[in-house]
Amino acid sequence: MTRRAVITGIGVVAPGGIGTKQFWSLLTAGTPATRAISFFDASPFRSQVAAECDFDPAAAGLSRQEVRRMDRFAQFAVVAAREAMADSGLAAGDSDPARTGVAMGSAVGSTMSLDREYSVVSDEGRRWLVDDAHAVPQLYNYYVPSSLAAEVAWVAGAEGPTSVISTGCTSGIDVVCHAADLITDGSADVMIAGASDAPISPITVACFDAIKATTPRNDDPGTASRPFDRSRNGFVLGEGAAVFVIEEEQRARRRGAHIYATIRGFATRCNAFHMTGLRPDGKDMAEAIRAALDEARLDRTAIGYVNAHGSATKQNDIHETAAVKLSLGEHAYATPVSSIKSMIGHSLGAIGALEIAASALVIENSTIPPTANLHEPDPACDLDYVPLVAREQRTDVVLSVGSGFGGFQSAILLAHPERVRG
Repeated sequence: MTRRAVITGIGVVAPGGIGTKQFWSLLTAGTPATRAISFFDASPFRSQVAAECDFDPAAAGLSRQEVRRMDRFAQFAVVAAREAMADSGLAAGDSDPARTGVAMGSAVGSTMSLDREYSVVSDEGRRWLVDDAHAVPQLYNYYVPSSLAAEVAWVAGAEGPTSVISTGCTSGIDVVCHAADLITDGSADVMIAGASDAPISPITVACFDAIKATTPRNDDPGTASRPFDRSRNGFVLGEGAAVFVIEEEQRARRRGAHIYATIRGFATRCNAFHMTGLRPDGKDMAEAIRAALDEARLDRTAIGYVNAHGSATKQNDIHETAAVKLSLGEHAYATPVSSIKSMIGHSLGAIGALEIAASALVIENSTIPPTANLHEPDPACDLDYVPLVAREQRTDVVLSVGSGFGGFQSAILLAHPERVRG
């Protein structure tokens, strides 16, 4: 019997609200959560805007010990994992621990804590030889990305396959695909999978400033993220997490779980071209889309919506538009495309998971979130980007794509669990 992976629980920490309900409300309202950076004095930097989460760890249910032990990105992941498990009706111990696994993604890990602790041990950068005596006992956990998966595994009581995937901005897609693979090949029955990043720190802002990837539009933060618009000039840094309960389909049906979507196909490619540059023809991403369609055994005309990477950089939006047209042909012009980064910014490794959450909710609610701030489309970006206002539309198959530094291109196809069979 063919095994298939399905999503039965969703948990979200995102700018504009904590929890899946608040996340979806923000997206469908088309309300940007971007604002001036408040975490530190950003005045020396070229880009001074971000999409921050209004996150109170105590209010979110974390103990003082957990708050002290975990970096902000791990706190996000634990809170999202707890919501996903509650949403799925799955408690720790409900499944065989050895058949329950964890897969988590992140691009930059414990950036905020490492940035803070380096300032402490270097006496605010004045000492080249740092004094480790001033470091916190948790510093080792901040250095080791596996600590993220360990924290989530403890929440889930998972003793099966456990891993961290870090492929930059495609981490969120890649880790969900890895979890689905473990389900379909029989290595696990349940996976707690997702991605988290909390990168809004001086070091991250400085790095993106140096390559001019982020927007300098600081005078109006709410309109700073403008995917596919003629006036776009860089992305807005964000933060957040999305975590899923992914199960083997027949197991989920036997226990009467609500199924948001089936994971039908996925693929990842690397362009082996440039660390940050993209070819405008989009062939690399188009190849990932075609491979995902082949695995799903779906025709390209089945795709009802594309959840775009849509970062609002000049080259990415042109590259992605070309990829969608190359892979979908004439159907590309009949397919709505939108970017939720226009509202929640670009949370690096976490954004792919947040976009998968949005894609599953599109199927669930028959509503497509808009691309905010899209008033004057770039002539080179000539698809239907659902400008400004959400659109009610039944959608049975969603394609979500991601593009990352290093040339990574990933694609995943989600389908309605009843209306798309086979």
